[in-house]
Amino acid sequence: MWKLLPSGKALWKNKFIAIAVVAVIILLTSIWVWRADKQDSLSYSFAVVNRGDLQATITATGTVEPEELVDVGAQVAGKITVFGKDKSGKTVDYGSVVEAGAILAKIDDAIYAAEAAQAKAQLAQAKANVQRAEAELGQLRAKFLQAERDWVRARKLGPSDALSESDYDAAQSAFEVAKANVDVGRATLLQAKEGVAQSEAALSRASQNLDYCTIKAPVNGVIIDRRVNIGQTVVASLNAPSLFLIAKDLTRLQIWAPVNEADIGNIHPGQPVTFVVDAYPRDTFKGVVGKVRLNATMTQNVVTYTVEVNTDNAEQKLIPYLTANVRFLVAKRQNVLLVPNAALRWRPQLAQIAPDFRQQYQKDESTGVLRTASAKAKKEEWGVGTLWVPKGAYIQPMEVRLGPSDGTFTEVQGPGLQEGLKVVAGEKRLADEENSSGSPSPFTPKLFGGKAPRPH
Repeated sequence: MWKLLPSGKALWKNKFIAIAVVAVIILLTSIWVWRADKQDSLSYSFAVVNRGDLQATITATGTVEPEELVDVGAQVAGKITVFGKDKSGKTVDYGSVVEAGAILAKIDDAIYAAEAAQAKAQLAQAKANVQRAEAELGQLRAKFLQAERDWVRARKLGPSDALSESDYDAAQSAFEVAKANVDVGRATLLQAKEGVAQSEAALSRASQNLDYCTIKAPVNGVIIDRRVNIGQTVVASLNAPSLFLIAKDLTRLQIWAPVNEADIGNIHPGQPVTFVVDAYPRDTFKGVVGKVRLNATMTQNVVTYTVEVNTDNAEQKLIPYLTANVRFLVAKRQNVLLVPNAALRWRPQLAQIAPDFRQQYQKDESTGVLRTASAKAKKEEWGVGTLWVPKGAYIQPMEVRLGPSDGTFTEVQGPGLQEGLKVVAGEKRLADEENSSGSPSPFTPKLFGGKAPRPH
């Protein structure tokens, strides 16, 4: 069988296609390798160990509250007929300054006045009943004494010619009846006296209810809330309805701030506090921790404790219920070595570490610190951490002890630490750097298998 062979032109065409495909594959592979190398190339960001002052604080958001708040309620039901006058002579309202005993409002007292008058009349009747019972008891006692004398004489004579048997029996019977009548008279008098006591209690209760119709301020203070209007009917029940809310003294205020359970161990009475409020953003106010409430609150699985902060308000710039951003001063350090927290958080890859330290780093990788630093810090009750410093083409660890932190910087101590020391604080990709500063120099040494971290 004859087999047709391709012509020379067709053969060259197939070779050209094959060469083109191979060239495209090589080009795509080169681009991919170049881009991967470009993306994986990193440069270090450095921070410098500085010397300065630091204040470690705990922050919280709380509410300005009156130090003592009095809820004025109504003990009786009725309609509000009139409001009283404040210290300046104006009708009491929001913000009125009042003195203890000042009339805040009056409730319609017509019914209670009638009840008091009725109770007074009943008391007078009860007292009259006592007088009548006393008089009757006096008469009964007189009759008893006469019957007693007759009975004594009858017993001496006995039944005889001088005293018939019937007269003897009559004298005995009269004595016993008189004695019983005296006992009844005494019981009647006692009952009448109990009636007086009951009437006096009823009058006292009615008079008290009548007095309750006049609502008075129990303390000196400022009305921060008025909860009723003239003509409104209040209904007294088991819980007295609230009419006014009085802040006893606005020259002394509190901030109630919830503090996370992780931080509450650093809060104690007498601790200095600073806070700001949105009403006066340029002013910083001072206070001290008064107490830590022990009844914890859990919100979305977060446990917090309310801390009471006492503050002076002599100028009365602060008003109740402002939102306060609070800072509790935990520690104050002066002229100490500080590093950014980013330098303490950063961790390298194993290939970036100087070979002499790789084995030790692998052993302590779970903690990120060297054992010598950890043991010494634990003994002195400091935290422990690791900083990374340049060493030729690599970086090496430097063990440090951690002091207080303000959330941005942390105090550090340790051998070899000095002001001006450069430490690694992070990395950034060369591709990002080249976009802003141009292509890297072809003379930049490549480290770690072709990837060149560079100082930034």
